[in-house]
Amino acid sequence: MLDTMSDLVEKVYRKVRKPWITQEMINQMNEQRQWKNVNNEEVRKNYRRLRNKLKRATYKSKKEYLDSICDKIMEFQRTGCYDFMCTKAKELD
Repeated sequence: MLDTMSDLVEKVYRKVRKPWITQEMINQMNEQRQWKNVNNEEVRKNYRRLRNKLKRATYKSKKEYLDSICDKIMEFQRTGCYDFMCTKAKELD
């Protein structure tokens, strides 16, 4: 019975993603992968442009995410909610 079920139902794999990665970044990653292995001068320039754009977007998004978490931790510290502060700090790991 399990063999029949595994044949009929496809297993869904879920990738673990960082919380600051958006769907737009994933689309940019896929577009960048299309140009990665093509050996042409114009294509290489396009690939590097896409790579730099993606790196800037990722850096900016990660910085904003960490800043928001740090602001929440500081707010919990000011209000004396140390248990919430510790749980937020553990999210950063």
